[in-house]
Amino acid sequence: MMATDPTQSLRTLNVAGGNDTQNLKLVSYNMHGFYQGFSVVDDLIKTKSPDVFLLQEHWLTPANLYLLDKYFVNFFSFGCSAMSKRIESGMLVGRPFGGVVTLIKKDSEGLLKLCTVRNVFLLSKLLTF
Repeated sequence: MMATDPTQSLRTLNVAGGNDTQNLKLVSYNMHGFYQGFSVVDDLIKTKSPDVFLLQEHWLTPANLYLLDKYFVNFFSFGCSAMSKRIESGMLVGRPFGGVVTLIKKDSEGLLKLCTVRNVFLLSKLLTF
């Protein structure tokens, strides 16, 4: 299996508001498990300094979602585990799966607004283009 370069998923958006323009760096990345993908996300934070991460397949149970806040302290996190029903039904059998999370750099929160619509999280831009 060929490894993908997560920097290929790095996008910079120009967000205009009033008389100034700010860049918003966004990365989408499939972690293939929190502990497998953690080092890549940590490296991207240090080298590319993205404002927003869209992370898939973190494989965390609901009880372990706190790890996102613990290890990415400069980011606000929201998301869900795909393991909820599996955990509720008893002992976990097989490998973990799924889960999505969005990480927003804490000093970028003013650019974005978090909205909840029927348990679905949406990001909307506060500033107009």
